[in-house]
Amino acid sequence: MLVRGFPAQAFDTNCYVVAPGQGEQCVVVDPGIGVEQQLDALLREHDLQPVAVLLTHGHLDHTFSVAPVCGARGIPAWISSGDRDQLADPVKYLSAGSANLFGGRLEWSEPDDVRLLDPEVPLEIAGLRINVDLAPGHTTGSVVFRLPGDEVDGEPGAPVLLSGDVLFAGSIGRTDLPTGSWEQMQASLRDVVLSMPDDTVVLPGHGPATTIGRERASNPFLQDLPPAPPSRGL
Repeated sequence: MLVRGFPAQAFDTNCYVVAPGQGEQCVVVDPGIGVEQQLDALLREHDLQPVAVLLTHGHLDHTFSVAPVCGARGIPAWISSGDRDQLADPVKYLSAGSANLFGGRLEWSEPDDVRLLDPEVPLEIAGLRINVDLAPGHTTGSVVFRLPGDEVDGEPGAPVLLSGDVLFAGSIGRTDLPTGSWEQMQASLRDVVLSMPDDTVVLPGHGPATTIGRERASNPFLQDLPPAPPSRGL
């Protein structure tokens, strides 16, 4: 599997490209502000053909270039139903400071083809099988994408987690923006993030890569999470 990433021109938002290998179809994850030239160069370098854009959530720093990237290639954008409205009016979901960067106004258009992710059904696309886990807290519709690792000498490789703004190296996504929830974030960290194997490679929405094991041991936000509520009978 080929995975490449680079930071956008603003907010250091990581844009990723994932493909089965060189010269294959691929997906683009979270095309942020000013990524088009870097993305085109990366695609040419590895002879890749995008067939879809995947969005971990609807914040503008992750979706800013979704319409031009999709429109130039006639490909769909995939987003969760919980964040679908953010593609219609992204500014109202920003912090006041971030909205001011755009003067409170933004010339914006959605991609022509927007499709909804289903956390119950893995996405089979570009020769990849991508599991989608709903992980609210940063936004109502935040998701993470899981991919199995490549086999090496018949042994499975480390799985890969595209964590968006749920989990960072040493930190987590903020929960004080519209549709954010500290309680939901704690549940997502406990039930989604910490359920993954320690060797899982984490590719976050901002900052450097890490692993689940490293974060389990040292990330202060993963310590002393509240226990899961007891199950209730019928």
